[in-house]
Formats: sequence, C-alpha cells, structure tokens
Amino acid sequence: MKSAGRKSIIFRLTLLFASASTAVLLVLGLLIGNSVEHHFEVQDMEVLTGKLELTRHALEKVHSQSDLDALPQQLDDSLVGHHGLAVIVVAPSGQTLFVTSGAEFPQVLLARSPDMTNSGPIIWKSTDHIPLRGISAMVKTGIEGAKPAVVAVATDISKHEHFMSWFRFTLWSVVILAALMTGFLGWVAVRRGLAPLHAIKLEAAAITADRLHSRLATESIPIELVDLAETLNQMLARLEDSFRRLSDFSSDIAHELRTPVSNLLTQTQVMLLRVRTIDEYQDVLASNAEELERMAKMIADMLFLAKTEHGIELPHRETVSLRDEVLDLFDFYEALAEEKLIRLNTDGDAHIVCDRLMIRRAISNLLSNAIRYSPPHARVQVSVSQGNGQVQLCVHNAGPAIPAADLPRLFDRFYRTEKSRSHPDSEGTGLGLSITRAIMEAHGGSASVASNDQATTFCLSFPTRDASS
Repeated sequence: MKSAGRKSIIFRLTLLFASASTAVLLVLGLLIGNSVEHHFEVQDMEVLTGKLELTRHALEKVHSQSDLDALPQQLDDSLVGHHGLAVIVVAPSGQTLFVTSGAEFPQVLLARSPDMTNSGPIIWKSTDHIPLRGISAMVKTGIEGAKPAVVAVATDISKHEHFMSWFRFTLWSVVILAALMTGFLGWVAVRRGLAPLHAIKLEAAAITADRLHSRLATESIPIELVDLAETLNQMLARLEDSFRRLSDFSSDIAHELRTPVSNLLTQTQVMLLRVRTIDEYQDVLASNAEELERMAKMIADMLFLAKTEHGIELPHRETVSLRDEVLDLFDFYEALAEEKLIRLNTDGDAHIVCDRLMIRRAISNLLSNAIRYSPPHARVQVSVSQGNGQVQLCVHNAGPAIPAADLPRLFDRFYRTEKSRSHPDSEGTGLGLSITRAIMEAHGGSASVASNDQATTFCLSFPTRDASS
C-alpha cells in the first residue's frame, strides 16, 4: 500500500529537473532583461551627452549680453527634429535662460554641485506621468568672470518603458512555458529512464517458489542497474539453495522418521493382538526404548543444526589441548574398539581456543565413524599438526574407499553412501558429519575428507588466530 506522503522517484526527479531548468531560465531572463535595459540607457546617454555638448559649445560662444539674448533661439533651433528631448539652462543667479516648452525638471537635477558632471542619469515622471531620463552639468560661458551656468538635458523614455514592459511580459511568459515544457519532457525522460526498473519489478513479481531457478536478465538493462540485477540474482540463488535444502531436509526427516515410527507401530499392534508374557512385553518395550532413544537423538541433532542456520554462539571459550581431548575420547571408545579388535593411536599436539564440548563432539563423530567402518584388526590413527597458519587434526582409518562422487556430499544432512546404508552396524542418524562441519564453521575452521583404496581421512582445520598457548 502506497503512503500518501511518500513521493515517487519519477515525481522527485521531474521536480528536480523542472526546478533546475526554471532556475537557469530565470537567471537567463534576468540577464537578458538587464542587458536590454542597459542598452536603452546607453542609447539615451549618447543622445543626452551629445545634446549637452552642443549646449556647452553654444554657451562657450556667449561673450556679451547680446549673445546671451540670442541663445534661446539658437538652442530652440538645435532641438528641431528631436521629439521628446528637453533642455534647460539656468544662470548663476537662478534665472532660467532657456527651457524647452512644457519641460519639467526636478530640483535635484538643477542643484549646483562641483561634481554634478560626474553624477549618473536621473529618472523621474512629469505631472503628465511621462517617464524622463536626464543629466545635468555646470557649463562656463564665454563672459569674462561669469560663474558657470547649470545645463540639464532630458529625454522621453516612455517608448523604452513600454517596450521593456512588453519585453518582460513576453520573456517571463516564455520562461514559464519553457519551465512547464522542460518539466513535462523531464517527466517523459525520467519515466522512460526508469522503465527498466519497472521491467525488473515485473520479472521479480513473476518469480514464485516453483520458479526460483529463474533469473533477471542483465543483458538488456542499463549499466547502472546491472549491479542491482546481479545482487537480486545472487539473492535468488541463495533462496533457491535454502529452499532446496529445506525441501531436502523435510524429505530426509520424513524418510528417517518413517522407519522407526513404522517399526514401533507395527510391533505395538502385533503385541496387542493377544496376551503376552511379562518377558515378551519387556523385550518389546526394550526394543521400543532403543528406537525412541535413536529418534530422540535425531531430534536433538536436528534442533542443533537448526540453530546453526542462524550461527552458533560460543559462550564458553577456553584453551584446550587436542591431544588430551583425543586421549579422553579413546578411553570412551576403548570398549567398542576392543570388541572390533581395532587399535587407537595418536601423535602430535596443539592448543586451540574453543568450546571444549563442541570440539569434543566433532572429534567424537569422526572417531565413531572411523571405528564403525574399519575392518577388524585395523588401526585408527589421529594426527595433530600445526603449520601454514592452521592447526589440523586428522582421523585416518582403513577400509573400503568412498566413491569420489559421494565425497562432496558426505557432510550433507542425512546423506549416506549406498554401502554405508546397507552396513549392518550403521546405526547413526546421518547427521554426525553435518554437525561436525557446523561446529567447525562456528569456530572459523573447516572440515574435509579424502579417501582411496588404502584409507579414508577426515580432517578438522582450525585457524591459528584462535590458538593460544
């Protein structure tokens, strides 16, 4: 179920793309608008500066009162054809010597200042709301000893303002339209770009428990998604393996428990067909107890292996001597070995840090198998060695070679070779070697097997980083 406040990747990328493109267009629009406005200002300043220089030149030719009286007509003639241009000349006494008809100039432009020629243009509006741009300067006349006059020049910029208003409206309309278009195109591009993800979703949704062998195709997807698809394929491989092992485990459990349960049921039903003696009942109960003990051991082993699926914790770590542990186990198996006329020997020693009970159980499983499958008068040899960064304990026993095809699966649960299945002394649960491997993996080590016509060797390898003296 989709969360109401959660946004899709398409929405986020589209919003990001539209925001980035809008920001770029806004900056570009501002630069263009300012450039056009500056262009108009430069044009106006060229006109104003030219007219100011013309007025300055006219004032410099004034040498007498008659020249001063003729100045208005001269300036009036110079403005012919210049619509929207206005000039005012103010004498040092404050008297207006000339002003264009209908022109209005702000007082700030006519104020006397030594540096007024360096001031920038001023923009104002007349009483008729006509926008004007003007400049002023102090200009000397040709009259000896006379103070400079103030000359101000202004031009109508209403056309410029109207154009800029239309230009800004058009520009921002284009920017908004472009932002919407880029947002839409971004949405289309992102949607098409994420199409492979949708395809991966459809492929993954089609994989069920019956199709765990299926894998996501990585040939037709973008390179950025290859790692994701390969990771999902690896996960599917792990799930397939786990599912297969679980299925095999369930089948093996059913197979292993079916025989003892069937035996118990049949034997009990036969005993109930008629009255038996006390001795007969005791024999049946003793036989049932053996089967129940075997089933209890199998269940305990299965529970132990189930825990190993999530990792085994080793709360009781201690330094142990492998030789001492082997000798203690020799004492335990001495009676069984003497019964089968088998000799038990050991050589070498090394110390490791481990859980003593678990390591003893792992070694015991190997010794039990070695004694069970060794012929009479044979020898079971346990060797302990250390080198190449490892401590190794190997159990050697004579006997028929294990087929090479069976070696990789000997440590699987409930797996037995065909020969061992038919062996009369084969009373194990088929979980001993699986438990041994799980114990070794919990200690960071490994278990391995090799077999030929002369002997079969099981080895336990411990990393020396866990060893201590």
